[in-house]
Amino acid sequence: MKRSTRPAATGRLTLLEKNEHHYPDHPDRATLEAFANRYRDRDYWIEFDCPEFTALCPITGQPDFGHITIRYVPDRFCLESKALKLYLFAFRNHGTFHEEVVNRIRDDVVRAIKPRKLEVRGIFNPRGGISIRVEACYNH
Repeated sequence: MKRSTRPAATGRLTLLEKNEHHYPDHPDRATLEAFANRYRDRDYWIEFDCPEFTALCPITGQPDFGHITIRYVPDRFCLESKALKLYLFAFRNHGTFHEEVVNRIRDDVVRAIKPRKLEVRGIFNPRGGISIRVEACYNH
């Protein structure tokens, strides 16, 4: 399945303009949209905080809960937040390991907006008495 993680070439934010709420059931079917960064001449951080992230354990099928933080310094594009919300929601019924979640988000965001810097952190709730923290970074 081809991932749609490119910035909207026309500048149209198709997901933001829709009133309907179609929730993708897999990250491959989610779209990350972007808009032009008006402040390309400076470095500044943007942070998205998702304290209610959910995915499925790929072995047991049980839900895993975590806290995802995405911080980046934009270059030409900024992520649109509604599209990001729907993208993250798409993991809800997707079986994946915590390490894969964080690295996949990192790769998909880099593919979508090519930021100057990016940090993706996942802090996952304990299962079997062990919590997991994963961080994946990118520097252009």
